[in-house]
Amino acid sequence: MAEQHSSSRDEAAPTDFAATVERLEALVERLESGELTLEGSLAAFEQGVSLTRDAQRRLDEAELKVRTLTEGEGGGIDLRPFAPPAEDDGER
Repeated sequence: MAEQHSSSRDEAAPTDFAATVERLEALVERLESGELTLEGSLAAFEQGVSLTRDAQRRLDEAELKVRTLTEGEGGGIDLRPFAPPAEDDGER
C-alpha cells in the first residue's frame, strides 16, 4: 500500500522540461535496479510513458514557439540551420 501512496505523489506533473527528464531518469534507475515488484514496475513504466508524452509535448510547444519567432515578413517560415556564435566561424 505504501507504494500506491508514493505513486500518487509521483503522478503530479513536473513543472518544467528539466524536471520531467530528471523524473524519467529516476524511473529508469528504479526499473533497472530490479528491486521493484511486477506491479511496481508496471506502475513505473506507465508513469514513464506519461512523462515521455509530456516531454514530447513540451518539445513540440518549444518548436512551435521557435517557428513563430522565425516567421518571415511574407508570412512564411524562414527555417535556417542553427548557426554557432560568430566567434566559432573563424575557426572553420
